[in-house]
Amino acid sequence: MELDVRHLRALCAIADAGSVRKAALQLGMTQPSLTTQLRRIEKAIGGLLFTREQSGSRPTPLGRSILARARPIVADMSALVSAAKDAAANISEAHLRIGSTGNRAVAGWLRRLHTRLPDTDTTIHVDVSATMLLQMVATQQLDVAFVHEFTGFPLPVPSGVERRVLVAREPQFIALSASHPAAERPVVRLADLADDRWVVDLTVEDECAALRRAFTDAGLNPRLVHVRDNTTAAELVASGEAVTPCQPTTSAREGIVIRPLRDDPLTVRLFMVSRPHTTCAPDADALYADLKASYLELAWANAAYRLWLLRHNSPLLRSDEAAPGARPSSAAASCLAPIPVTLPAPGPAPTSARAAAAPSGWRSPSAAG
Repeated sequence: MELDVRHLRALCAIADAGSVRKAALQLGMTQPSLTTQLRRIEKAIGGLLFTREQSGSRPTPLGRSILARARPIVADMSALVSAAKDAAANISEAHLRIGSTGNRAVAGWLRRLHTRLPDTDTTIHVDVSATMLLQMVATQQLDVAFVHEFTGFPLPVPSGVERRVLVAREPQFIALSASHPAAERPVVRLADLADDRWVVDLTVEDECAALRRAFTDAGLNPRLVHVRDNTTAAELVASGEAVTPCQPTTSAREGIVIRPLRDDPLTVRLFMVSRPHTTCAPDADALYADLKASYLELAWANAAYRLWLLRHNSPLLRSDEAAPGARPSSAAASCLAPIPVTLPAPGPAPTSARAAAAPSGWRSPSAAG
């Protein structure tokens, strides 16, 4: 059996979806057909590419190696097809194709883009794989992408792609039940959650590895619950069955509170990528300014995150370093006024604790809460 792009696309779909069943739905196939195809691919390669578990399908080391080579090929082929369709349709109207892993700032970014570029056809592509989005920018399937990488797990940025860092070190907060004993504290220690189950999404690149490293550095070994469905994850947290890392801009939900973690053991980097000297897309500096303004609006409206930014003298709050047009509205700026919240004095860090990385979404980057 000889492998072709169709087979590689199937492998990528299984990895991204986290299960053969969900991948089959995305590909318009039946689950038995995709399962049979996967077995033939594994037989042709000579090794197991995915492990089948109750939580879904996870790539084996061999599978990750194959996927690392398959993704660029699939992206190149998609770019070829897209370019051919554009040429055939003789597209002349202005268009902007943006991509992102899940982040709450995306909605505000789109709103600003639609306001500033009303005659531009703006589309959004959300993907759990930041690596895939970077490849799509490199192969001209996307004009710009907003992604995150876990601290200590740098993403491979393709040549010819320009990166603008939005937040060099974004702390990850924790979502937990309002009835959790730690919910009464303004700042939670990682050790306070050692006996809790932690919700993770195995389809997100490096998420599980980054979280495990943070636990190891703190001398902890909590249980992980592999859940991709956001509704189920939120119900587990609200009921007290689990906790989960989340973006610091996350809004509390009924039965759920959001708290900072002491010493910020979980951090990520947020950045925007584009191709320099692209004539068909709007100016990258203006796109970045819109993105930064959207992010700041969320950050300053969130009391806990606003306090964190002020305490750490974040560059985001320095007007001299803000990108043109990135300053907040008067309503957002008013959020900088002091609020009556008392934070405890810094105490001893958990054993061997140091800055590490963690998931960047409410629970999944594909659907930030």
